[in-house]
Amino acid sequence: MNEIIPLAWWQALLAVVDQGGYAQAAEFLGKSQSAVSYSIQRLEDQLGLRVFRTEGRRAVPTPAGQVLLQRARLLVDHARSLESSARELAAGRESLLRLAVDALFPEWLLLRALAAFSADCGSTRIEVLETVLSGTDEALVRREADLAVTPRIPQGFSGEPLLRVRFVAAAAPDHPLHALGRPVAWADLRRHRQLVVRDSGTRRQDAGWLDAEQRWTFSHLSGSIRAACAGLGFAWYPELRIRDELADGRLRPLPLAEGRHRYATLYRVFARPEFPGPACRELADILERLTREQAGDAAIPE
Repeated sequence: MNEIIPLAWWQALLAVVDQGGYAQAAEFLGKSQSAVSYSIQRLEDQLGLRVFRTEGRRAVPTPAGQVLLQRARLLVDHARSLESSARELAAGRESLLRLAVDALFPEWLLLRALAAFSADCGSTRIEVLETVLSGTDEALVRREADLAVTPRIPQGFSGEPLLRVRFVAAAAPDHPLHALGRPVAWADLRRHRQLVVRDSGTRRQDAGWLDAEQRWTFSHLSGSIRAACAGLGFAWYPELRIRDELADGRLRPLPLAEGRHRYATLYRVFARPEFPGPACRELADILERLTREQAGDAAIPE
């Protein structure tokens, strides 16, 4: 039977590429440079192919090395996930749970879910990362979150639909757009200040901006909502996020001539779908259950 290649050799391969050379890889791994070189040499000997070629002073992956690099990264990530899951099982449940939640998800519903989770898993610390647009994707890809609620499922991940979000264009009752006395056209919107929320990721995407003559950008949706209530502009908001403001009259839907509603779907995504920890699974179940019970028609049925 062929000998299984040690995981440390694959880690050495990744470190040489990711850190930019043998010396940097050795420092990153806490090993001598000769030990890293030996791991790569033994890897090439056992595989019967070259994984690096030398260009000047740089070690550059060969075409075969590039293919193996992708598979090695998956292998090492899988091994880390397995080790993490084993530690969590030994401890009973995770000591820390990181949750990335897109701003579209209703804050009141999130807080109820966290309260219910705390009643059963009070010993688990929670880090909530509030994200916008690509920020949730990046939190998953970078392994900065264990569980995410996101409007997009990044490549390589899978998820379950959780909530259908309906957007409404809204402004304060005394906003000039409400005084037109007729349905509001897109041209009317462009002449007034639009309130938007900045992408929390590095892509800096814009969503829903209408090329309005004025735009105010906020880092959090809550700031945008407060500005709208103060009559400082209009915005498209998730209806469930502004239900209190609509109910008490601080905001009113704009009577648009067309395109009155927009929709998006939020998904529940595990960062490690093969090995979600017991606390991670429990929080996901609570989110799904409370969304079905309290979000009305917006909830995605089982």
